[in-house]
Amino acid sequence: MSSSIIHSAKAIHNMAIHQIQSIPEELFDIQAPQFNNTIRWHAGHIIVVLNHFLSMSIPYSYEVPEGYKGLFGPGTKPADWDVTPPTKDELVQQLSEQLEHLSEVTPDMLEETLKSPVDLGSKHFEKAGELFNFALLHEAMHLGNISSMLKVVKTM
Repeated sequence: MSSSIIHSAKAIHNMAIHQIQSIPEELFDIQAPQFNNTIRWHAGHIIVVLNHFLSMSIPYSYEVPEGYKGLFGPGTKPADWDVTPPTKDELVQQLSEQLEHLSEVTPDMLEETLKSPVDLGSKHFEKAGELFNFALLHEAMHLGNISSMLKVVKTM
């Protein structure tokens, strides 16, 4: 089962790369009133949060660039940015590097018990694979948000 989760994680991350690459950069920073964030924010958020969850669950050596957590971490929003965010190409490059590191994940890693359990709201994780799977679901949710935002901003 763990190898299936790894395969799914790489497939979803690859979908994220292709979806984000296909969006014209001029649409990345349009914030429709129906949404709290932008396409650029969601792309960066995927990078930051995936890195966070994986570093908590498995031996994972990828580091996000300095400043990404302040731009794209939970609770952040483009309205608060006071620095220039990364370009589309920079975000795609970071996503691609993460995909390479996902290839290093093994089923045995996912069977390991976490050093200490992780609680996220009502969710409780004790195994690396549980947290890894949650990271996968989180990324898929943000891909859905990007798709919805794209439909809206194209009509603006």
